[in-house]
Amino acid sequence: MTTVLIDTDSGNLHSAEKAFQRMAREAGAGPVLVTSDPDEVARADRIVLPGDGAFPACARALMRDRAALHQALLEAVEGRGRPFLGICVGMQLMAKRGFEYEEAEGLGWIDGEVVPIAPADPTLKVPHMGWNDLVIDRAHPVLDGVETGDHAYFVHSFHMAMTVPSERLAHVDYGAALTAIVANGTCVGTQFHPEKSQATGLRLIRNFLEWTP
Repeated sequence: MTTVLIDTDSGNLHSAEKAFQRMAREAGAGPVLVTSDPDEVARADRIVLPGDGAFPACARALMRDRAALHQALLEAVEGRGRPFLGICVGMQLMAKRGFEYEEAEGLGWIDGEVVPIAPADPTLKVPHMGWNDLVIDRAHPVLDGVETGDHAYFVHSFHMAMTVPSERLAHVDYGAALTAIVANGTCVGTQFHPEKSQATGLRLIRNFLEWTP
């Protein structure tokens, strides 16, 4: 079984690569590759899309500038049902659209929109940065062993506003309920960085590598 981390030049993937490689060794889950090669994405058994930066730039980097890579991703996930994990902006790209600086289309795998964080408490700063406690909304195999109160590490100024509540697996409280984990079919996404979230994040990564939708 091969897991690929898609590289669209939207951030340093070193820490994510190391975390996935460590959990893959522990789970006996096969090799982990960082790639922008459409053929490797098409052959992969599991696909991870990390992302840092602004939604429109990441959307362009994947969906316009790398058309063959985008098509390989669609065929693997939509056509063959390969398990998919989006991280940070990679999760946001799962939405129908985002509104960071300008309106931009997403992959449309989650029925939601990416909008600015607007805490009701004016003392809460944006970006939402640092550790926060997860609140689990519903059970899912990737959350096996992850509980309400477990910590995860966030860095973001925009969040996914959900249209279908059942597609939200977890949220955090930051002057409002901010979406933390989403899922639909064979696709899962985390707003936080699991590779930086210590035991909670490593557990989720291992669960994803062992997940058979």
